[in-house]
Amino acid sequence: MGGVKRGEDMKARKEKATTYRKRMDRVLLLLCIVTSLIGLVLLYSIYAGGELQSIRTVYTQCIATGIGIIAALILSRIDYHTIADLWKIHLPVTVVLTLLTFTPLGIAREGADDRAWLGVGSVTFQPSELLKLSFIFTLAVHLAYLRERDDLNRPKNILLLLCHAALPTGLVALQGDFGSAVVFFGIFIIMLFAAGLSFRYIIGGLCAAIPLGLIGWFFVLQDFHRERILIAFSPERDPLGRGYQQMQGRLALASGQLFGKGLFPDEQLVYVPEMYNDFIFSYIGQTAGFVGCAVTVALLAAILLKTLWIAKNAKDPLGCYLCIGVFAALFIQIVINIGMVLCVMPVIGVTLPLLSSGGSSVIMVYLCIGVVLNVSLRVVRKGTTSRS
Repeated sequence: MGGVKRGEDMKARKEKATTYRKRMDRVLLLLCIVTSLIGLVLLYSIYAGGELQSIRTVYTQCIATGIGIIAALILSRIDYHTIADLWKIHLPVTVVLTLLTFTPLGIAREGADDRAWLGVGSVTFQPSELLKLSFIFTLAVHLAYLRERDDLNRPKNILLLLCHAALPTGLVALQGDFGSAVVFFGIFIIMLFAAGLSFRYIIGGLCAAIPLGLIGWFFVLQDFHRERILIAFSPERDPLGRGYQQMQGRLALASGQLFGKGLFPDEQLVYVPEMYNDFIFSYIGQTAGFVGCAVTVALLAAILLKTLWIAKNAKDPLGCYLCIGVFAALFIQIVINIGMVLCVMPVIGVTLPLLSSGGSSVIMVYLCIGVVLNVSLRVVRKGTTSRS
């Protein structure tokens, strides 16, 4: 009898594994892996060209990518409802880790204006990346609850949602990490819109944006903040100072022309500060040209569209909102990062997902992809009924 029972258990596990492989969106995972591999090649090319002093950055990216892929696969096996129910655990943990950056444990990365990192030995990580994923989960739970009661657009609930978003956004802004704060706020706006926010609030928000923007410009932002925004549109205002990075980035992007100079060219490349990180898109343009930039954007767009497709076919509002939150986080980072290189956005330290160097960022993206893969296992397909 024991042998029969073990045989049945083995057969059940095999069937479960087969079902998992068939239902998981392998195309999405493959798109992310291909994008990561391109990023690793780019980083090694930058190192080989002498713009990276140590190969350690490439090794770190490689290790983070491996950890991220494994984490995504593990997270995809845990029912997202279970993770959502554990928000009372993961939210306080991520908030406490972020608060530790305000203590002597917090460190500022070389060349950065903010203290948004924690160090464990020689390893540093950015707690706000974990807070971002926790925020997506808690906001998705909040919106799903309101959807169930059909009272999202009551003024009281809108106010509570604003308070929900204010905590993580304000906390990250106080670190001095305005780039991440913009991403948090963008996640909130896009998820709220997807949940069915009334147009009267949208119109009201747009009308309030002008006076609030003027108040922020004259009374909240400091002189260097205003100068950074102005320089984004006209880096020639300070060509040897704050505008230098964007001027060099724009020059590097244009120098590649149609097909680029190659990953390991004989000629001297245009130097761009942080080309391995925030300005890696300028390096793509310089070495792979317009064609390389177009392929990069196409890969990132495919990841975004796949995420939206899974959101559209999710079996419940919670799964849909989780995917929308992941889409929002990636979309905003992509737009801001490329916008910085094109001189239509201020330089606020936002990385290009899966391509820029940064272990915390890479692992965070794969954790988000793991959530989307989790939802994909339970999408409603044509001719079938939803299953848990």
